[in-house]
Amino acid sequence: MSVQVVSAAAASKVPEVELKDLSPSEAEAQLGLSTAAVSAMAPPAGGGDPEAPAPAAERPPAPGPGSGPAAALSPAAGKVPQASAMKRSDPHHQHQRHRDGGEALVSPDGTVTEAPRTVKKIQFADQKQEFNKRPTKIGRRSLSRSISQSSTDSYSSAASYTDSSDDETSPRDKQQKNSKGSSDFCVKNIKQAEFGRREIEIAEQEMPALMALRKRAQGEKPLAGAKIVGCTHITAQTAVLMETLGALGAQCRWAACNIYSTLNEVAAALAESGFPVFAWKGESEDDFWWCIDRCVNVEGWQPNMILDDGGDLTHWIYKKYPNMFKKIKGIVEESVTGVHRLYQLSKAGKLCVPAMNVNDSVTKQKFDNLYCCRESILDGLKRTTDMMFGGKQVVVCGYGEVGKGCCAALKAMGSIVYVTEIDPICALQACMDGFRLVKLNEVIRQVDIVITCTGNKNVVTREHLDRMKNSCIVCNMGHSNTEIDVASLRTPELTWERVRSQVDHVIWPDGKRIVLLAEGRLLNLSCSTVPTFVLSITATTQALALIELYNAPEGRYKQDVYLLPKKMDEYVASLHLPTFDAHLTELTDEQAKYLGLNKNGPFKPNYYRY
Repeated sequence: MSVQVVSAAAASKVPEVELKDLSPSEAEAQLGLSTAAVSAMAPPAGGGDPEAPAPAAERPPAPGPGSGPAAALSPAAGKVPQASAMKRSDPHHQHQRHRDGGEALVSPDGTVTEAPRTVKKIQFADQKQEFNKRPTKIGRRSLSRSISQSSTDSYSSAASYTDSSDDETSPRDKQQKNSKGSSDFCVKNIKQAEFGRREIEIAEQEMPALMALRKRAQGEKPLAGAKIVGCTHITAQTAVLMETLGALGAQCRWAACNIYSTLNEVAAALAESGFPVFAWKGESEDDFWWCIDRCVNVEGWQPNMILDDGGDLTHWIYKKYPNMFKKIKGIVEESVTGVHRLYQLSKAGKLCVPAMNVNDSVTKQKFDNLYCCRESILDGLKRTTDMMFGGKQVVVCGYGEVGKGCCAALKAMGSIVYVTEIDPICALQACMDGFRLVKLNEVIRQVDIVITCTGNKNVVTREHLDRMKNSCIVCNMGHSNTEIDVASLRTPELTWERVRSQVDHVIWPDGKRIVLLAEGRLLNLSCSTVPTFVLSITATTQALALIELYNAPEGRYKQDVYLLPKKMDEYVASLHLPTFDAHLTELTDEQAKYLGLNKNGPFKPNYYRY
């Protein structure tokens, strides 16, 4: 925008100038694993792990100059104000500087008057043109709403690229097709596929084990004929898993297990690649179950494997399509909540297929639950609240692996951390780690942050919420959204105020407010992201569990819940060691005989607790 300074008299005569900115069978018998699973774990003939692709991801172009509204300043017209006359005692000085900076004239009789000033005005040469360029309509939203939304999206890298022109339209109401002409999907905007592909390529570089598994096993296609229906978080890391399953011969249909964790651009990239994906960020409860049903209820296609996270997909099939279990070979479940549901079904004699408990595998417990949450808890809180942790009083409900990770991170940042726990063993661990064990009622009035990670329900009740201090932050790191009694807050006397994406103020009549994150749903995947490398460990474990259940001979697995064989855990871990240039020590024959072990493992019995 050009700026000109001109005198009042010449303002109309100055020409306008516009400036523009430029802007492997033996092992099967010994370990009890299927041939396909063992083959998948065997090293390739060439040896060595494959190198992950390293594409150069481009950024979307930044908006150019003149994209926002211009501020208008209109020069005010009118007479130059004259100073009032005053008498001077010394008439000899005919000229002197007026006290406010202007010239003063002294007449012969001693009267001092202010000299006429040259008034300077700011004129914007492209003022009209700038306003003419201003958009008059942005979809169904006002300009201020558009600016506000883009601001809130910037707080999370998980925020999807949004086409504002159809931002308010439900994906269920859209007719979309990918470049191959398929419409068997439902995502926010298929046009975001290019951005999603870049994110997937970046994730591949941090998922070495999954990429190695893809290269080693894709020749024999151990999942050929498998029809997998999945319900997990749809992120770039999940996309790498899905494409690996596809490379191993499986057909996949997918829905999201969380209404806030889906990356719209990744869902679009998967849909563009031919994967039937039904998910978008910000689904309603009705949308959530509709998407799951669209994955399951398909003419001419019936799943024979289930990959679940939370048990919602398994529950829906049991409820709506129980006859499908006649052809389903197994279930792989990775969450505390989902595993708990499977054990309940098994106890009641209602579990009609084998199920693999991935959640309690060592690689899931110690890496995804512990190390992942140790990093992502801080990320989620920072992105949503911009808070400083030093000196803050925090209560963490639950001291399992997730709770341990959260406590360790917050303690390292200087927070004063309290722990609540029902299990005396976990409680003793918390005490030995230097945390004070309390009941929630004892500290609820004084803490600044409340974090739930129990997998239970009603851990934080309305009574607790009523007693919290003003501006207390409440969030959940467990899978289920039942830990915080959010439903009790939806009453007429309380006011909900949206602050930014996934951040709400719940205001009491007396003015007290709490800060509720992600409406009590999983904080890290709803409000931020999680480390890709950790998810590589979990995803590889899931893939091997699917291969094992699908290829296992009839009778190996009964209608019960099983833990992943220890050999698989060790294999998954070994695939990730080259990333750190780590070198394992090998047992000598004498040492192996002394310990009664196979030199190649497994090195620990299944009952061993790490």
